[in-house]
Amino acid sequence: MILAPFIAPATIRLFFHDCFVEGCDASIMILSKPGSKELAERDALDNKDFPMEVFNGIDKTKALLENNCPAVVSCADILAISTRDYVHLAGGPYYEVKKGRWDGKKSKASQVYSNLPRANSTMNELIQLFNSKGLSIEDLVILSGAHTIGYAYCKYVINRIYDYHGTKQPQSDIDPRLLKVLRMYCPNYGGNEDIVVPFDVTTPYKFDHTYYANLEANLGVLETDQALFLDSRTKLQVQAMSKDKDK
Repeated sequence: MILAPFIAPATIRLFFHDCFVEGCDASIMILSKPGSKELAERDALDNKDFPMEVFNGIDKTKALLENNCPAVVSCADILAISTRDYVHLAGGPYYEVKKGRWDGKKSKASQVYSNLPRANSTMNELIQLFNSKGLSIEDLVILSGAHTIGYAYCKYVINRIYDYHGTKQPQSDIDPRLLKVLRMYCPNYGGNEDIVVPFDVTTPYKFDHTYYANLEANLGVLETDQALFLDSRTKLQVQAMSKDKDK
């Protein structure tokens, strides 16, 4: 990719965070009002680590369109189309995006936490969350495939590689090679919280099916990723996605 490698995964993640809170209405783009006690979604703790370049890119596109065709294209449509384009630029499929979304007017940071999956969510919690959005277990596996590109902050893997569920040991299913690398980048003490590790340790900059093959090899970086292969409800689909490059 010619663009900075973080732009594509950050835009995809921004779209996901937008859709799971108030629907795909670009409410994550709304700025908090000065002096207001209620912060907007983009200022929620889960959204604080988005690079400003991602927001700026959507804003610049919106401004350009407003200059040429005012009040025609919504920010919600721009974010959906941008996500599709970044998926394609990274090597993923090109798909048709339905237009006509309305931009949301309501944006509350307090609604973010309970509507997003956590890095240590159980499979039951993930399935329940996705079901609450009208999404199936199959959708969970497919959408998790977005982790074929992008990065995770060390804070999301520390417990898994040093003190899994209070055992003072790493999760037993981690491949020893991956564990060694993760511990090198993410020390238990004195590390930098801004350090990131790729979700897909094999092809980190390419949108492909290797993410699923990594799970079969116990190379999932997040606990929630690896759980897709370990849980019988999702394992067969992970295996199918791993073999089929067109899915």
